[in-house]
Amino acid sequence: MDEQALLGLNPNADASYRQRALAYFEQLKESPDAWQVCAEALAKGVYSNDHVKFFCFQVLEHQIKFRHGTLNATQQQLIRETLMKWLQLQLMSAQSEKVFIRNKAAQVFALTFVTEYLTQWPKFFFDILSLIGLNPRGVDLYLRMLMAIDAEVVDRDIQHSSEETRRNTLIKDRMREQCIPSLVESWYQILHSYQQSHSELTCQCLEVVGAYVSWIDLSLIANDRFVSLLLSHMSVEVLREEACDCLFEIVNKGMDPIDKTKLVESLCRVLQSAGFFNVEQEEDVDFLAKFSKLVNGMGQALITSWTKLVKTGDVKNAQEALRALEAKVALMLQLLVHEDDDISTNVVGFCYDYLHILKQLPILSDQQKSNVEAVMIAVMKKLTYDDEYNFENEGEDEAMFVEYRKQLKLLLDRLAQVSPELLLEAVRRVFNTTMQSWQTAPFMEVEVAIRLLYMLGEALPASQGAHFSGDSTKASALQDMMRTLVTCGVSEYQHTSVTLEFFETVVRYDKFFIVEPQHIPNVLMAFLDHRGLRHSSPKVRSRVAYLFSRYVKTLHKHMSAFIEDILNRIQDLLELSPPENGYPALLTSDDQLFIYETAGVLIVNSEYPVERKQVLMKNLLEPLLGAFKLLLGKLLLEQDEERQAGLADCLNHAVGFASRTSKAFSNKQTVKQCGCSEVYRDCLQTFLPALSCPVQKEALRSGVRTFLHRMIICLEEEVLPFIPSASEHMLKDCEAKDLQEFIPLINQITAKFKAQVSPFLQQAFMPLVQAIFEVLARPAEDNDQTAALEKQMLRRSYFTFIQTVVSSGMNEVMGNQELENIERVLFTIIQGAVDIPDPIAQKTCFIILSKLVELWGGKDGLVGFPDFIYKHIVPACFLAPLKPTFDLSDAQTMLTLSECALTLKMIHLKRGPEFIQYLQQEYLPSLQVTPDIIQELCQVLQQPDSKVLKNYIKAFFQRAKL
Repeated sequence: MDEQALLGLNPNADASYRQRALAYFEQLKESPDAWQVCAEALAKGVYSNDHVKFFCFQVLEHQIKFRHGTLNATQQQLIRETLMKWLQLQLMSAQSEKVFIRNKAAQVFALTFVTEYLTQWPKFFFDILSLIGLNPRGVDLYLRMLMAIDAEVVDRDIQHSSEETRRNTLIKDRMREQCIPSLVESWYQILHSYQQSHSELTCQCLEVVGAYVSWIDLSLIANDRFVSLLLSHMSVEVLREEACDCLFEIVNKGMDPIDKTKLVESLCRVLQSAGFFNVEQEEDVDFLAKFSKLVNGMGQALITSWTKLVKTGDVKNAQEALRALEAKVALMLQLLVHEDDDISTNVVGFCYDYLHILKQLPILSDQQKSNVEAVMIAVMKKLTYDDEYNFENEGEDEAMFVEYRKQLKLLLDRLAQVSPELLLEAVRRVFNTTMQSWQTAPFMEVEVAIRLLYMLGEALPASQGAHFSGDSTKASALQDMMRTLVTCGVSEYQHTSVTLEFFETVVRYDKFFIVEPQHIPNVLMAFLDHRGLRHSSPKVRSRVAYLFSRYVKTLHKHMSAFIEDILNRIQDLLELSPPENGYPALLTSDDQLFIYETAGVLIVNSEYPVERKQVLMKNLLEPLLGAFKLLLGKLLLEQDEERQAGLADCLNHAVGFASRTSKAFSNKQTVKQCGCSEVYRDCLQTFLPALSCPVQKEALRSGVRTFLHRMIICLEEEVLPFIPSASEHMLKDCEAKDLQEFIPLINQITAKFKAQVSPFLQQAFMPLVQAIFEVLARPAEDNDQTAALEKQMLRRSYFTFIQTVVSSGMNEVMGNQELENIERVLFTIIQGAVDIPDPIAQKTCFIILSKLVELWGGKDGLVGFPDFIYKHIVPACFLAPLKPTFDLSDAQTMLTLSECALTLKMIHLKRGPEFIQYLQQEYLPSLQVTPDIIQELCQVLQQPDSKVLKNYIKAFFQRAKL
């Protein structure tokens, strides 16, 4: 071997040596017989360097994986001999190989096995077992091989081709017939011989048994001899975790429900008599985590047995399974309340499924009722935060607890289905007791009490949150608890978790305040003072801003008396905070959006006369407009790019806030009724100059564009005078993304105002189209995927724009353009339909063509257009589907084909027999279509039902593409 190249295998070698080693590896892989040097090196143990040994195995692995079929019988024999000689060397060696080499060797053995077991090497396992005997090093490699074979043949997480899946099935069948009993016997001997002397080998073997048990005959493992051995391992500290996993796999194996019940019961009897059910005395949480998983497996196995037996009507055995199950509930409950959440999590599945069984039973026994109560108490206890939870800096542990809480919520919901009365009573008891002494109770108890009240909202659902009507028991219990919550003073509790839970619950049950509106002022104060929007924690302030907007939206009708007071109290929270003032604002700009929306809702829905509403809305928005003018002036003078970005951000926030206030209006009617049209027109006049700002164009245009969208809804035709100049500015120096976002604005105007905007559209049409053409024509690098995607999206937007124009009945917009411009646009549509492999754009293009044929294809249409139909539209309908990129098995492409068929239908409708004659005598013969097919197609075209044509066209092109 090239010793110089091998030096490069050392991790610390310099780059040139590493490069040489890589080249040598490629050379050995590709050479038909150079790999034999590596085989010899392994068989004779020539090298002591670990990296060289690993390298040799890699070369061998490549041969087996990719070139086995090209090797002759002698070479294949050489691989088998090499592996066996290497294995023999390991048995005699004074020192074990490093783990990474043993794992790689096991992989190579496994690859050879899957390649040759069914053909050349049926005695693979017998050869290995007779060579290694009970030699510890040999056993270690044998067990690693078995796990590597499991990964190749059984592991469901690994994707296999259908050919590999078929091969793997054959391998498993052959193994079951020929060698599984011998393998199981070897496992028994290993477990028996090494349980005292080699715990790591015993653990490895238990892992192998767990892996193979899913597909071998269970009776080979689930028998007294084997199970007794496994259970004895449960008492050995270093073995018991693996033994637990192994027993779990045995219990998890699918089998007859009666046999499964017996198996679980026999395991439980031994485990119980050995003291494993005394969970409180066990201090090893790692073992308990494994044990709880086993208990969960046994519980779920019994539940599956019960379900199957009930389905088949075997009442006697179903009762037996249920009895066995009930006997495990006490153990499950012990694990569910364990202080370690991982242990508790592991039995949630068992608990959930058990409650599901109880839900199906017609009547619950006293014991079952007390089990339900015990689960309830356990869930309430485990929902509680512990002292270590870090609320200010939540990390991985905190995220895991949040996930765990979600699982407990599922249990609570299931409890509500089993016994809603019991749950309601239990929550009420905990809630009232805690609220009576909240001042002295630890925060976690207060939080969980309110949390439970909150969770009842989903556990006991009511349509549209109507918790306070209907079922009187539930309504009065919830009403009592809500009254206590808002009057007992707990909103003053000094802990963020309690504060947040208070506001979340108040908003969840906002309908309570419709029943008892007298509590609204106190809750409003909580929202507005140090408990809510002025809390010391930014996290609380942020969440409260959102919750406050929800609370006001539901209850604004009951707040008339407090509106001006509320607006005064939130005045300072509405201030735009410029980037340079240096003071940290109480709320982020995202939070302020909710406050602006809330202010808008209060003003618009108040009972004030129009004049007062107008004044209040002006007071709300005018400070924003003043600040906007000032900041825009600063931006135009600012040279520093970072400060420019900060100012542009701030300007955008101002536009966003103004836009958000308008969400209180449903349409133009409400804007007029409130006398607010003028103030929004002022906003437009203030914001539009930002479009001509030479710096930070993208950010500013985006904000103003969004505002215009909103104003089209709120001001309707009053917005139209602003559109021409806005469009002119937005089309200057624009990028693909700018245009793509501008087109929906024009589409919205076109679709909404139609003829009203026709003069403007006739003027703006070509400047917009030319701006699009110019951006699409810009060169981009071949591998710039972002640019390619932006162009694709812009192309789609362009076609959508043309579609909107022609579909709004304004054919004059295109018709009144200069002839060469009309032609240019028409050719882009033909190109989009045929040459661009984008089915979404193609579909739009065919819709446009169909519409144009409808508008201009008749006797009084556009001069010269019939000629265009025959020269370009008809060919497009046939050439597009014949393209190799037109995939007839793709759903989106099939929608394009439907539109293509409808275009042909429309041409026939407008041109009649002339079109049929053209197809029969000129066009279809030019495509070499046979006369009988031409006849067939023309007949289908003349049928009134377009569905027949769509189906025929699909078959027509499928045949044409064969």
